[in-house]
Amino acid sequence: MPDIIHYFQIKSPAEKIYKAVTTKEGVDGWWTEENTADAKVGSIIEFNFGEQYQNRMKVLTLVENKLVEWECLEGDTEWVGTKYKFEIMEDEQYCWLRFSHTDWKEQTDFYGSCNYHWGLYMKSLKSFCEDGKGTPFLKTLT
Repeated sequence: MPDIIHYFQIKSPAEKIYKAVTTKEGVDGWWTEENTADAKVGSIIEFNFGEQYQNRMKVLTLVENKLVEWECLEGDTEWVGTKYKFEIMEDEQYCWLRFSHTDWKEQTDFYGSCNYHWGLYMKSLKSFCEDGKGTPFLKTLT
């Protein structure tokens, strides 16, 4: 099965990256302002992008400042059953983030579109963690 993987440096403490992907305020800053992010294993969180896309994810794994995993329960049919992993690794100078969106059934045009958009959102996450200025989806722009 094809996977989407992005791996890059972030000049930010691991704690800040972890909070960016586990709290409502964090997700507001880089992915979408319409979310119910909650840092509890087993919780169901929603990520909405106006009327176009609505996703419900289950939090599978949380290892503070190291790992976050979700599974898509509801959303686009190609997303349902896929998993999302944020692996945070820290060295003396930087943190590294490996983002994976796995378990796709096949490579489709939608898969390609998602790969492109995940790249943009990973850049947004990096900017948000480094200087507080991400580029999330904004409902007011739709």
